[in-house]
Amino acid sequence: MKKTILVLVSLMIVVLGISQEEKTRTTQEMRTIFNGNRNNNNKIIHGGYGGILLNYSQVDNKDAFLAGIRGVWLINHGIGIGIGGYGFANELRFEKNNNNDNNSYSLAGGYGGLIIEPVIGAKLPVHVSFPVLVGAGGVANIREQWSIYNDPSANYYSEDAAAYFVVEPGVEIELNLVKFFRIGLGAYYRYTTDVVLQTWNGNDYVDINPDLTGFSFGVALKFGKF
Repeated sequence: MKKTILVLVSLMIVVLGISQEEKTRTTQEMRTIFNGNRNNNNKIIHGGYGGILLNYSQVDNKDAFLAGIRGVWLINHGIGIGIGGYGFANELRFEKNNNNDNNSYSLAGGYGGLIIEPVIGAKLPVHVSFPVLVGAGGVANIREQWSIYNDPSANYYSEDAAAYFVVEPGVEIELNLVKFFRIGLGAYYRYTTDVVLQTWNGNDYVDINPDLTGFSFGVALKFGKF
């Protein structure tokens, strides 16, 4: 009987020793590029969302409305990579006479590019993200052409257009309303390269340098798998 107990205890010690050795070996297993880590706790989680963006800004010192879209691939809830962009127009403020008012034009255009979006505390009901857009855009100055017969239906035409480079970092306070929908309240700063356009001043075409840089504020509606 004693011999049987001694054998069973010895077998248990051996089994426990082998189990512990296997556990240690697995824990210290090398992580490779192609095989990755088979531990489910370290599994990469993928998601993504599509967003509708509605912002207010000033473009060339006039009130402007920006409407945009964004498509982002989310990795491990913490970083987003995607594309997006905006279209914009500042207020239509024209003069119905041929004077020297160089402000009698409106600006319309858009921009877009690559988006990098770090997210902090994504699983919390309220958290923050930091989207950064890097890309390019175009803008045109639009003028209203009135008929000599006082036709109330005026024609709009583009006097000139130009391209520019843009970088727009931002911060968004996000609220997880439901699993598939987030709303973000954002503030952004739009930096662009200089733009030169031509406009008619009543006697000749002259160069203007509209200011496209500035802050914008708005809301982002995000639908997807987070």
